[in-house]
Amino acid sequence: MKNRSNVSFIVLGVVSLLFLFSLTFFSQSNTSIPVTASSDDSQVEHTDLVEDESSNSSNGDNGSKENNVTNHVDNSINANDGEVDNSLENHINSSSSNVENNVTNAINSTQSSVNNTIQNHIDAESADVDSAIDNNIQTNNNDVTNSIGNDINVSVDVNVTNQINNHITNTTKDGDGPNNGDNGNGEENGQVENGEDSDNGDNGTGENGNGNEETPETVWGVDSASITTEDMLACVRNNFGDPEVWGRYLGTNEGASYGLTAEEVNLLHSENIQILVIYNHFNDGTGYEHGQDHANAALEMARDFGIPEGVALFANVEPIYPIDSAFIQGWHDVVSESEYSSGIYGIFDPSEELYVAFEAAVDSDPSILDEMYVWTAAPNEGITTEENAPAYNPSYPDGALIGGWQYGLDAETCNIDTNIFDGNVLDVLW
Repeated sequence: MKNRSNVSFIVLGVVSLLFLFSLTFFSQSNTSIPVTASSDDSQVEHTDLVEDESSNSSNGDNGSKENNVTNHVDNSINANDGEVDNSLENHINSSSSNVENNVTNAINSTQSSVNNTIQNHIDAESADVDSAIDNNIQTNNNDVTNSIGNDINVSVDVNVTNQINNHITNTTKDGDGPNNGDNGNGEENGQVENGEDSDNGDNGTGENGNGNEETPETVWGVDSASITTEDMLACVRNNFGDPEVWGRYLGTNEGASYGLTAEEVNLLHSENIQILVIYNHFNDGTGYEHGQDHANAALEMARDFGIPEGVALFANVEPIYPIDSAFIQGWHDVVSESEYSSGIYGIFDPSEELYVAFEAAVDSDPSILDEMYVWTAAPNEGITTEENAPAYNPSYPDGALIGGWQYGLDAETCNIDTNIFDGNVLDVLW
């Protein structure tokens, strides 16, 4: 009996131990579950962070913040026959772009064919673009084509400089030319074409002048303080005539004139109408420094708008403005030393202050007579149609470089003035 009791106690002890062991095991298994869950949550958060980092990296690849591009092409050729074809094309999308293109050709040959092309396609907040082509050619027979094109979409600020220099020496001696005249002098066989297409925000073409057509003695045209639209152009053609020149103002002058727009440039050029550029942002034409200041302002506006080099900028002198020779001299000195040509508009009647001031400026600097284009509003014959325009009879200082005659003021229809422009001025229009 005692042995059975001992056995019972032993069995009971073993069962108790097994129960305690099982209880401990299941308790530990339950406490491990939250640890595993916590680990899974941490992994999810990390995955989200990685996705965010990947997205930022992708955005950074859409375009650089700043882009600096420098292209230099330098050719030195000494041969019997030189053929050179240089082409630079930049496609840039960035916040800020600085682009410098330089093409230099030094050629000494019997004959040469040179083609230089620079194309800039830029989409940026701001851009500085400097393109230059420099040809130094000594040859008997040469054919040179230069082209600079800018397709620039800039939202804040753009500075564009295009420069083409041709230094060409024809080495044919007297009597050696292929097409000699009866006098035995050799004929120079040189063809040079320079083209600049500055399309800054679609500001039309960058060409100026009337191309290779024979220059007419005079052409009929208009000027206006209003923006040129298709309706405006139709109004002029239906009521007055078909203008070959259209005078427009550089920048808006509140209460006086609306500034030339890119859309106008495209419209007028598509209709083969040249643009005469007028600057009228002053009402006091006295003082040398004052003339310089306004000339510099006009240059900045012309460059910002993409007006090509060689185009004349006309200072607008109204009859109520005080004017002296110093202002004219200051304007001319600055503009004539730039890439643009110097011009002046006003009533050039001998009784007017402007006429007297101009002649005084010429006395101090005779070059003004040969270099400064004069657009006169004297005499006033009244508005007419192109067909009924008066005989060309402008009033201007003797020997001056006459550019045109505004013979009729303030048409009641279409808001225009009517003009006859001299063939002299066609090469300095846009």
